[in-house]
Amino acid sequence: MQIQWDDSQPIYLQLRDRVQNMILEGNLAEGEALPSVRNVSAEYKLNPITVSKAYQLLVDDQLAEKKRGLGMFVVDGAKNKLLQQERELFLNTELPALLRKLKRLNITREELLDALDKEESDNG
Repeated sequence: MQIQWDDSQPIYLQLRDRVQNMILEGNLAEGEALPSVRNVSAEYKLNPITVSKAYQLLVDDQLAEKKRGLGMFVVDGAKNKLLQQERELFLNTELPALLRKLKRLNITREELLDALDKEESDNG
């Protein structure tokens, strides 16, 4: 897992987002253990407190759970919960912004659909 840290937000939030993406992409399955705090902090040269803080956010969001003596695990339903959150974010925030930009650029529905069709055929 190659990670590029940036200054746009704290590292613990970036790490939380990365773990969430791993769950969404199926790289971390429900019921699977998260990499240990020690391993993550050593591999990415992070303070263990930073990693613990990211993991605690996952627990707070009910995406992970601590099992005493065993570590942290992805909870059942985490992927669906994240997918629902991502869909709501897209539909309520990102899509309206995109639609405003399309209107500002005078891109017609037909042009948009043609571009989507082309993208689909190029990647399909």
